[in-house]
Amino acid sequence: MGRIGISCLFPASWHFSISPVGCPRILNTNLRQIIVISILAAAVSLLYFSVVIIRNKYGRLSRDKKFQRYLARVTDTEATDTNNPNVHYGIVVDCGSSGSRIFVYCWPRHNGNPHDLLDIRQMRDKNRKPVVMKIKPGISEFATSPEKVSDYISPLLNFAAEHVPRAKHKETPLYILCTAGMRILPESQQKAILEDLLTDIPVHFDFLFSDSHAEVISGKQEGVYAWIGINFVLGRFEHIEDDDEAVVEVNIPGSESSKAILRKRTAGILDMGGVSTQIAYEVPKTVSFASSQQEEVAKNLLAEFNLGCDVHQTEHVYRVYVATFLGFGGNAARQRYEDRIFASTVQKNRLLGKQTGLTPDTPYLDPCLPLDIKDEIQQNGQTLYLRGTGDFDLCRETIQPFMNKTNETQTSLNGVYQPPIHFQNSEFYGFSEFYYCTEDVLRMGGDYSAAAFTRAAKDYCATKWSILRERFDRGLYASHADLHRLKYQCFKSAWMFEVFHRGFSFPVNYKNLKTALQVYDKEVQWTLGAILYRTRFLPLRDIQQETFRASHAHWRGFSFVYNHYLFSGCFLVVLLAILLYLLRLRRIHRRAPRSGSATAVWLEDGLPSQKIAGTL
Repeated sequence: MGRIGISCLFPASWHFSISPVGCPRILNTNLRQIIVISILAAAVSLLYFSVVIIRNKYGRLSRDKKFQRYLARVTDTEATDTNNPNVHYGIVVDCGSSGSRIFVYCWPRHNGNPHDLLDIRQMRDKNRKPVVMKIKPGISEFATSPEKVSDYISPLLNFAAEHVPRAKHKETPLYILCTAGMRILPESQQKAILEDLLTDIPVHFDFLFSDSHAEVISGKQEGVYAWIGINFVLGRFEHIEDDDEAVVEVNIPGSESSKAILRKRTAGILDMGGVSTQIAYEVPKTVSFASSQQEEVAKNLLAEFNLGCDVHQTEHVYRVYVATFLGFGGNAARQRYEDRIFASTVQKNRLLGKQTGLTPDTPYLDPCLPLDIKDEIQQNGQTLYLRGTGDFDLCRETIQPFMNKTNETQTSLNGVYQPPIHFQNSEFYGFSEFYYCTEDVLRMGGDYSAAAFTRAAKDYCATKWSILRERFDRGLYASHADLHRLKYQCFKSAWMFEVFHRGFSFPVNYKNLKTALQVYDKEVQWTLGAILYRTRFLPLRDIQQETFRASHAHWRGFSFVYNHYLFSGCFLVVLLAILLYLLRLRRIHRRAPRSGSATAVWLEDGLPSQKIAGTL
């Protein structure tokens, strides 16, 4: 039986031979094959080891980013470190119709990554309370005496100056933005008020305050700022890979011919106040119009803007639809409803000779009031007596004409243009009356279900007023719910339902509406979005200073991968060199005299070597 001689690979003292009997089959294979298989096995093992480590490393980094975002929300309630020189500040004054509020914001130094926005958050004092102050009346009350506006607003600015470190005043931007109350004033009065602010404030305060920092903003701007603030708090502008986040395909405005990109899905907002209702959401796809008139209207409702610091980068370019509907707030709608039933009842009484509503004994039966409740409408010295019947379905049917819907496609309340919404891949947050209607009395705020809401509203409307009062006295409703809320809860529930489903055309099986008062336990104001947008270019300064550091950090972040590739390559080269060396030794050994091999074999077997005849 043959033997395998391996003496060529080792020193003389290691020479041996192996009999194939009883040996594994692999030992009978060609030596070169064994070596190649060993090298491949080692290489595969090394690469697998590298991949596992790399995946674990970057999976951990992804988890770390999630944890950091969670930690940022938790630590956002901590007091602001005013001794930290790397903390910057910004101030926004919201001059509303009933009063003015000042908000102080702060943010750490920008990280130098042009893809990231400033990490702006509300400043908190030593007691960890938000640095906010409000004064009354509204700034529009000084329309006839604009010279007093600076004195009116000084307490707010003194309050901010006490909290912002003195050394930071000259670099702290101050924005005074006026809303509803100022919009209704004549342009000459608006201008006089703003000029007084621009003239006097720089004399008494060192804040960064230029001519463009004081203005009257439109309802569209206010809606955009609110949308920015909500989505910033929700983390929808952080364009990182995260399997837990929903994405949407977006055609970047201005580059429709380019390929669509995938990025985090933003949230739309619905806000129903006492007077108006507003809707704002991103329009990811390029929109088409039914007519040239509709296109002209859409230009006033669509806002395209770049939140990034680099105007040449499209990562943070958004197209947002914003529409505000005056008269569609909860209280204004009830007033419109009462005006209609008062006028129609008086007219019917005159034409038909009836006495409906003229006395408590013959009241007008109102389906939008709780069962058996009594109410009154007084107009022009006349009184119309009401009694509730608590019929939720009839109430909805009664108020449907107030939506002013048209037969034209892609329209909402009052026939106003509304771009298509991809209901299967969208998310909305409902604030103010959307939250109060679902939570204060019905106790079902949060995730909205049309079926559950309808059942609860029907049950509430059909409950006798005496029972509702008893529940109220026992404290079964929200602490801030009052008798006014209980009285008009039935009407407002029906109004919210109709505005949402009929007005804005959301299907009744829509599951992605969340009604909320706060986001992550914080009341998000439009002023947050305003300062985010208006300070978007500030990171350029830090980016220029951090260019080298950022590139160095980038190399360090990827050196782990490169080092393993380099090590793997070197390892394979060394193995190849050893293989070539061994094959070279084998070739030399084969050329050696056969006598040497024969002698070695016989010596191993303990047999006498044969005499080899010499050369003739």
